[in-house]
Amino acid sequence: MRQIPFSPPDITEEEINAAADAMRSGWITTGPRTKQFEQEIAEYCHTKRAACLNSDTACMEMTLRLFGIGPGDEVITTAYTYTATASVICHVGAVPVLVDLAEDTYEMDYDALEAAVTPKTKAVIPVDIAGVLCDHVRILDIADQKKDLFTPSANRYQQALGRILVMADSAHGFGAVRDGMTSGEIADFTTFSFHAVKNLTTAEGGAVTWREIPGIDSDEIYRDFMLLSLHGQSKDALAKTKLGAWEYDILAPAYKCNMTDIMAAIGQVQLRRYPSLLARRKEIIQQYEAGMEGINAKLSKYDLTSLVHYDKKNCSSGHLFLMRVRGAGEEIRNRIIEEMAERGVATNVHYKPLPMLSAYRNIGFEISDYPHAYDMYQNEVTLPLHTKLSDDDVQYVLQCLEEVLLNEEMGGTAGGISEG
Repeated sequence: MRQIPFSPPDITEEEINAAADAMRSGWITTGPRTKQFEQEIAEYCHTKRAACLNSDTACMEMTLRLFGIGPGDEVITTAYTYTATASVICHVGAVPVLVDLAEDTYEMDYDALEAAVTPKTKAVIPVDIAGVLCDHVRILDIADQKKDLFTPSANRYQQALGRILVMADSAHGFGAVRDGMTSGEIADFTTFSFHAVKNLTTAEGGAVTWREIPGIDSDEIYRDFMLLSLHGQSKDALAKTKLGAWEYDILAPAYKCNMTDIMAAIGQVQLRRYPSLLARRKEIIQQYEAGMEGINAKLSKYDLTSLVHYDKKNCSSGHLFLMRVRGAGEEIRNRIIEEMAERGVATNVHYKPLPMLSAYRNIGFEISDYPHAYDMYQNEVTLPLHTKLSDDDVQYVLQCLEEVLLNEEMGGTAGGISEG
């Protein structure tokens, strides 16, 4: 039986050799490769600077800390996301405020977002799920419209921005475009994930980019990210290696979440390969979409729909293929996933809404307050989407999906598909 993994990394000998070269160089922690990778990311995202850290989570948390957001503050985000988006709000001591999705979409309800803003709101974190960018321009407009409710703390960044911070969690969105603008240059700050399952990987890792803030130089912002991510130390390890330059200061009791040169070496190769990786993802998505049309023609009880990745507004990064089995509920959806697994096809669910998770139930959230998020979740199945898939693999996934759904409509199960 064919085995289709969900999301293995696409690593070639070029990445392996680059990592080996970094290890042979005598410098394996944050150093010249990381600094060069940051410059390449900034150029790719059309920003002046970028900072690489050890995860998207770290990038989000350090951005909140940069803005002095903490106890007594509120940060708004979507109920339909991975925990990292909301957990960083809790890490800094602020209060997470969750808003529901707009009906029948994976984007947060922007009217509900606007209504959720209070004098305590210091930031909003929209999520670019599956690689499709949110309407960050509209969110920025809401932040501008609510300026009268915003009172900055003594934090210089809050004072310079003069309104709610819009920080995009674009863990899935590196390389995505909306209305001609690339992820990284639209929101005030944008964070990316380079985790092992992401389109571009450094094994672990992440990056943050930002738009210019009036009155604050981008080099200052970069310096503050470096301080926050390396114990508040005034010199990094590379600077301290210069002859006679041992002495340093600790400017704040900060954190430790820097990227290493080994990670950056992998990322530099991945970035060079990235245009072809994005193109292949688009091909696979188009094959899935065409196959779903054929399956729908044979179904009577269920109807397959998927997130639109490419249209006049959006050119997605194609990170995840989110499919809904309309007419199914949680029990049937879960059975479909199990039956796909029996045929060697790994699928997933993105996401179980935060109010359904113990950590968020325990602080008072209830899924009944987020009916649209639950509606999207209950029949969502994520098909495997990665650049190790062959065209034959994609067709096998579609054949298995068709068989499972037709069997489900008939109320029974049958054996797996022969590869022929």
